Amino acid sequence: MERVLIIIPTYNERENLEAILAATQRELLGAPFAVDFLVVDDHSPDGTGEIADGLAARDPHIHVLHRAGKLGLGTAYLAGFRRAIADRYDYIFEMDADFSHDPKYLAPMIDLLRREADMVVGSRYVAGGGTVNWGAGRKLISRGGSLYARTILGIKVRDITAGFVGYRLATLLGIGLDTIRSNGYSFQIEMKYRAVRAGYRVVEHPIVFPDRRVGKSKMSRKIVLEALTMVWRMRLGLT
Repeated sequence: MERVLIIIPTYNERENLEAILAATQRELLGAPFAVDFLVVDDHSPDGTGEIADGLAARDPHIHVLHRAGKLGLGTAYLAGFRRAIADRYDYIFEMDADFSHDPKYLAPMIDLLRREADMVVGSRYVAGGGTVNWGAGRKLISRGGSLYARTILGIKVRDITAGFVGYRLATLLGIGLDTIRSNGYSFQIEMKYRAVRAGYRVVEHPIVFPDRRVGKSKMSRKIVLEALTMVWRMRLGLT
């Protein structure tokens, strides 16, 4: 049976973690593949890591990777990807804990990977996709950032900053994870850029992206500035 690993990075997500895991399991109940979860917790002060341990103790499909502190989203996913590669999962997903990435989209996205895609992107900016409860400023930063990165890098992925993404195992192996240099917002850009440059088929699947239900966004000015500069480093071959 084919195996799927869903990687969920957490930092202060105690209000969301159990609910997102349960909702995802309900959506994929009866699927023709096995589904496991890897929670990568960055030593959350609110006790998210301990909650994850309790869930894992009751469910063999839930695993936890504890890290020493808040080390960044990119390195959290890279740690999860390395675990997925070591355990030879067929398909690997990255997904937020805060319900911005609705579990209902997972089944069709996995189906795309099984049938045709090497990388599938949950996209806000293709027909059928969109956002809910976003202010004008956030929309401008997201759409403008995506256009900026696509233009400089010369690739056609419309939601290049998207964080709801699935990969075939071969795609992760071929991208060259040891050479990834981005960590924040630009990590998502670099992964898609590397996939396109390597000749992998990247397919966008429409999603509607609401604002998080509870908790606080991890977005910061520093993360945005890193993305603006890192795009040029990618374009000039400096990373």
